[in-house]
Amino acid sequence: MRHPQKTLEVRIKRAYEPSSPHDGVRVLVDRLWPRGVSKNDAAIERWMKEIAPSAQLRRWFGHDPARWNEFQHRYRGELEGKTELLRELRGMGRDRALTLVYSAHDEQHNQAVVLRDVLLH
Repeated sequence: MRHPQKTLEVRIKRAYEPSSPHDGVRVLVDRLWPRGVSKNDAAIERWMKEIAPSAQLRRWFGHDPARWNEFQHRYRGELEGKTELLRELRGMGRDRALTLVYSAHDEQHNQAVVLRDVLLH
């Protein structure tokens, strides 16, 4: 008898918010470590620098909401070449929630939003 596959639960959370047991697996998806956050306070299980937007894309975007649509398109393009990392992230969220941790101030326009969408679709 096959068991129904658990639906992937992907959350996003700023690195400056306190961790919670409900976070499940906490994965930092930034290329740079968040300023002023200690490794202990961050409670990160894995730092996946490689899944973050390229340095060039990050600099171009500059967290400018006017560039959001184009950023999403370009970042999705970068993620197409990272299928193994995406598979690894999905695997981490198989048995418990997966929380993508990021440091941007803008909670609606950042790479974790795009990454969550890619993982869920």
